[in-house]
Amino acid sequence: MDIRRLDLNLLLLLDGLFRTQNLSALSRELGMSQPMASTGLRKLRDFFDDPLFLSTGRGMRPTPFAESIAEAVRTVLSTVDQQILRKPRFVPEESDRVFTVTTSDIGVLIFIPPILQRIRTMAPGASLRCLPTSHEDLEDALESGEIDLAIGYFPDLVGPNIVTEDLFDHPFTSIVRKDHPTIGDTLSLEQFLAADHIVVNQQGRSQEIFERRVRELKLQRRVVLHLPHFMSVPQLIATSDMISTVPFSLGAWYANAGLKLLPPPVSIPLIELKQHWHRRMDNEPAVRWLQTIVAEELRDRDPALAMSADYAKSRAKAAAPTAGRAATTTASRRR
Repeated sequence: MDIRRLDLNLLLLLDGLFRTQNLSALSRELGMSQPMASTGLRKLRDFFDDPLFLSTGRGMRPTPFAESIAEAVRTVLSTVDQQILRKPRFVPEESDRVFTVTTSDIGVLIFIPPILQRIRTMAPGASLRCLPTSHEDLEDALESGEIDLAIGYFPDLVGPNIVTEDLFDHPFTSIVRKDHPTIGDTLSLEQFLAADHIVVNQQGRSQEIFERRVRELKLQRRVVLHLPHFMSVPQLIATSDMISTVPFSLGAWYANAGLKLLPPPVSIPLIELKQHWHRRMDNEPAVRWLQTIVAEELRDRDPALAMSADYAKSRAKAAAPTAGRAATTTASRRR
């Protein structure tokens, strides 16, 4: 027998006859005319080369061959219904899934705590894994499912199958030690240019926004230290007279470690932070659930700004004397 010659819809008719043993009643149950049901039964008989059901005084009785395949037919229909036609479900309280995200070191400090708290509350058996991934490999990792979400600043992640959702825009801050000998509660451009600077060199990352702005303004700083990562910057600043300009979240996190956060003396575009996933995961219930958690926790809610209400006042104070200065702004794109 060649399965390509079998209309699989006729298995519903075959299974129904095992139950009802009445073609007229079954045709009404299936919403078809009796001639259509009779035609379907004839096709089944031709395919299997067996009468399958014979009319008797007690209804249509299955032949021995029909009885031999009855259970297999039910199994096939059940499998199709439960594993193919039924949409997959995600039940958070029953899940032991390991969700995998990629984000920056700063993102681990700022983004992950509220997301993890929601996961632990709603899906106590699930867990979260942060996996560092290079920009070059990230799209492939999202496509393969190795990474569920990328959260943060990923300007190169723009493939046609990448879906992006805006979260919030994030500012920069300059940081110095609290008892800096020449820099007080405000930071002038002259003080900024006269200071010794630490610069973080991360191609394609948020710091490139600030470095690009410095080049646009043709500012000449005295850079005394280049670093590949942010995490050592706060300690180096707290124990020296150097200055660094970093994403505000880093300064806010370490503000209690002897740091002073000051608005930079030049306008800098905001960092547009987003979550990204691959289009093939659009209807994957677990990943959709995680996307919703991230959006609810982070959309238009910058966790770092809540760490320092004083910073907003400081920015307003510093901006007042420079109202006439040309500024660069970045429009926030909303999905």
